[in-house]
Amino acid sequence: MSNILHVLNGDATAYNFQETGLPGDVLVWREILSQGPLNSAIASGEFWTARANWIGQTFGESASEYLTQVVVPLEKLKAAYDEINLWFEFDLHCQANLLGVLALLANNTNLSPPAVFLICPGDFPGKNNFKGMGELTAKELQYLFDTIRVELGEPDFFVAARAWVQYVEGNAKTIEKWIGETTFWGALALVKPAMEAHMRRLQTDSRGLNYIEQCLLTLYQTGARTKRELYQQFWDTQPIYGMGDLEIDLYLKHLEAKSLIKF
Repeated sequence: MSNILHVLNGDATAYNFQETGLPGDVLVWREILSQGPLNSAIASGEFWTARANWIGQTFGESASEYLTQVVVPLEKLKAAYDEINLWFEFDLHCQANLLGVLALLANNTNLSPPAVFLICPGDFPGKNNFKGMGELTAKELQYLFDTIRVELGEPDFFVAARAWVQYVEGNAKTIEKWIGETTFWGALALVKPAMEAHMRRLQTDSRGLNYIEQCLLTLYQTGARTKRELYQQFWDTQPIYGMGDLEIDLYLKHLEAKSLIKF
């Protein structure tokens, strides 16, 4: 086993990452903690059973697929690595997953904990509409490793723990209060805008629509009448959420159920 572990947020990044030549083992994080049921005890079996059940019911993935693709790889987080590099992006999808990873790492009680580093780009030189690391070449990923990688310390883990509790509890008012009172974000500065985005989607209007559904409905009413058009326009206008098409579909189904849109 290598003494270095790279945790990549999704297979899109993993494809080009293998060409970087960076030493170390790879763990591809495939969960979407930005959607579905959560509880703060992420290291418990109950947490992952609830996630497996929801993923299965929502996306049709079998329990064995979930175990193989999601749960088994996470065992690497308990291994005796000297260094762990976390490759996550600025959007809510990635930041929620990052908080989950940090919560798992905080549960480990190794006598010699690994040095944990974060590679989390909010933008990239020369890319005005930067969507994420999945669009970067191996050379560009190496550039991020060399220039923005930062080691996380105890204060960062404290911020992450507080953010994880707020995220899981999902109360817009307490999140707003917590954000307003938090003056130190350390290396996790991108958690703040992601949590603000989370707060917005927890709030609903008189029709029972949250911010994401309001945005999708507006796009539909102004001309985006196919799912493909809605996906693209939502990605262009709301990159902070970082959702894939299957995640957007969850919100579109709610709008369809209310007879506000029709395909």
